[in-house]
Amino acid sequence: MNLEQIFKAGVAGIISGVILGLILKLVEYMTNLKVYTLLLNVDYFPVLKKFEIPEAGEFGIHLFISIILAILVQNYMRKKAWGTKRTKHFTVILSIAVGVLLYPTTMLSERTPEITSTYAFLFWICAHALYGWVLATMLKKTT
Repeated sequence: MNLEQIFKAGVAGIISGVILGLILKLVEYMTNLKVYTLLLNVDYFPVLKKFEIPEAGEFGIHLFISIILAILVQNYMRKKAWGTKRTKHFTVILSIAVGVLLYPTTMLSERTPEITSTYAFLFWICAHALYGWVLATMLKKTT
């Protein structure tokens, strides 16, 4: 990957990450399910939990992770040379998998939804699926 492709993937990661954040913030506002809080939660990182990080800082961490994920996915997709349909399918499934893997971190904080909250889990997974779709759509345009 050249620098321009990395930059474009980074932008795709930012835009997809912002959309994910806005959706989960809206869901949290409308339902009081702490899914946006879960997205930004860093309570389970021993070093980070010692600091009081403002929402903007936590959102910045979320975007940084989204940028890294976008660059990794873009690099993988370039090597595979997949068509649009397969690329979207892979990226949506990957994003859902990340959501499933991260959801149990809700047990490590008192600020996030209960692990047994079906609605929180469904909103969380659907938002991550949409994130994957947006990311795949944007990354396909950067190849």
